[in-house]
Amino acid sequence: MSYTFIAIMAVVIMTCVGIVFGFILAFADKKFAMEENPLIGEVKEALPQGQCGACGFAGCAKYAEAVVLDPDVPPNLCVPGKAEVADIVAKLTGKVAEATEPKFAHIRCRGGNGIAKMAYEYKGVHDCAAAKIIQQGPKLCKFGCLGFGNCVRNCPFHAMTMGENGIPQVDKNLCTGCGKCASICPNHVIELLPISAKVAVSCSSKEVGGVARKDCAAACIGCGLCMRNCSHAGGVKVVDHLAVVDASICHDCEEATCFAKCPTKAIAALVASAKKEEKIG
Repeated sequence: MSYTFIAIMAVVIMTCVGIVFGFILAFADKKFAMEENPLIGEVKEALPQGQCGACGFAGCAKYAEAVVLDPDVPPNLCVPGKAEVADIVAKLTGKVAEATEPKFAHIRCRGGNGIAKMAYEYKGVHDCAAAKIIQQGPKLCKFGCLGFGNCVRNCPFHAMTMGENGIPQVDKNLCTGCGKCASICPNHVIELLPISAKVAVSCSSKEVGGVARKDCAAACIGCGLCMRNCSHAGGVKVVDHLAVVDASICHDCEEATCFAKCPTKAIAALVASAKKEEKIG
């Protein structure tokens, strides 16, 4: 018996086995297939399809399935959809949507071009994570924005753009607070703030004041002037040489003396939509 004949027979046998198993799998799939609850499809259609994962599930389809089938999954987990989508999902599933305050992304860094000093010239892949591998990034400040736009490229709602100064800009009118940008930032300079927040710190450096100011002209130097001039006790604190604002305490002030006293403008009032960085003198 020739080797050619043996090879041909082996191919024929394997093909036949494959066909048989194919029929078996097709039969099993048809027999044991479960029909999808049509309500799942309706809920899925009501979701914004950002696939951001802010709900805690792997995409809109998985959340739709969970909120329909699991009585313990609330209808207000779709962060991008906000109250409007939560109400629709609640009506479809017969659940109650508790009110939640919308959030938006805030960049805790103003150390853009010409403001943050450089440690070296980076010529590698235009990616924040890749740049961080080499000496924690090309800037002297190792806490700030790396400036290669991973957050901008991964925003599912096109709410972020790279500013001319090399720092991402957030359009609060488009930002849904899904948090995908924050999760992908290797230096964790993006925080989610409640839409009612009045004041925020645009710095992430935890270096002592002298070092922080030497590395970046816009750095918080931990001087405590904002804390001592806060009109609401506890609204601003200094933790690890960095000012921290408690949005639950910070409210409207007749005279916002906390950021008026800041020597580097690292703390400032928030505005309705993103604006270009003010020039630092």
